[in-house]
Amino acid sequence: MTTQQYDEIGEAYEGFKSLPLERYAAVPSLLALIGDVRGASVLDLASGTGFYSRALKRRGAADVLGVDISPEMVAVARRIEEEEPLGVRYEVGDATALRPLGRRYDIVLAVQLLGYAADLATAERMCRTLHRNLEPGGSLYLLGQSPDHRFDGPTPEKYGFRCEPTGVQAETGPQIRLTALLDPPVSFVAHRPRRDVYETSLRAAGFRDLTWTPVTVSDAGLRRFGPDHWADFHANPPLEMLHCRA
Repeated sequence: MTTQQYDEIGEAYEGFKSLPLERYAAVPSLLALIGDVRGASVLDLASGTGFYSRALKRRGAADVLGVDISPEMVAVARRIEEEEPLGVRYEVGDATALRPLGRRYDIVLAVQLLGYAADLATAERMCRTLHRNLEPGGSLYLLGQSPDHRFDGPTPEKYGFRCEPTGVQAETGPQIRLTALLDPPVSFVAHRPRRDVYETSLRAAGFRDLTWTPVTVSDAGLRRFGPDHWADFHANPPLEMLHCRA
């Protein structure tokens, strides 16, 4: 289902980054957490249409490979690369059964990846793939739905997204429907893993020094909308980041 739903979204996925939650919180927070990438090799697993792959290449990464399970997402990323060549490579691949890449990377990025693990065995396979492709001591950065986000609390709708439980409870956590409030809206189904799912799976794969980091609103976002606009975001954060080392 993951491949099909993202193939159907296709190019509309690029529009997600224009919405306030992404533009003024998720994107600047994750790029700040990753920091200096000059000269580094980067694997962007679950790369979608390549937004972060391109951002890190522009920031000086020496070699960037984006991998996504959706052929349509990869096709969009390749079209963007053709229009604005940066030297980023993209390929179709499944994080639970990724082909040997022939090298290890200094940095691995996984945005929303574990949200597609409905069971603990899949989550652990994903984490082992992440670890297997990192240099010893290399950094993994994850961004996903906050395990503490309350469905009955303030919503992220004023920031461009709706997050609703479907009523299905998977082994890793509740199944959710995420809707990007574009015109027209774009929805897809994923899961919101519990905090222990992340931590247990990552440690079982060999990761260490796990550090959770909040997503914060950028100065640009505060200037654009004013601090009061972000009260719901602060009261019930929808996203969270995690950094660890191989």
